[in-house]
Amino acid sequence: MAAAAMPDAPVPPAAPVDVPSHFQSFLAFDFGLKRTGVASGNRLLGNATPQATIKAEGDARFAQVEARIREWQPDALVVGVPYHPDGAPHENTRRAQKFARQLRGRFNLQVFEVDERYSTTEALASGARDADAASACIILEQFLRNLT
Repeated sequence: MAAAAMPDAPVPPAAPVDVPSHFQSFLAFDFGLKRTGVASGNRLLGNATPQATIKAEGDARFAQVEARIREWQPDALVVGVPYHPDGAPHENTRRAQKFARQLRGRFNLQVFEVDERYSTTEALASGARDADAASACIILEQFLRNLT
């Protein structure tokens, strides 16, 4: 399947994110019903590294998320939340927000939500082997660029 062209309208710039300075390491998720992309990154370097995509649903997904949290011990989590090009929410917006709430409740970590319009399109256009993990990297790097 060919990647969709990005619309002419630019994505609005992300607002600065006020994150405590002691938060240094992060795990980011590009939520999907069947696959969830994962990336790790830190504030010092300001970049993200793709991790293996989680290919599970329900409790099996959260067991894999828990394993990643134990492995990486992040200070906080980041979840990409998709919107329509005009900024309107849709069904996947609500699903990603629910996933973020579940992460907060299950793992007692602060979770930041990032507008991820076009991250999948950008990941596909980059030729990445794992578009889900590449999208999670794009989400996390956007978040890191906007830290105050």
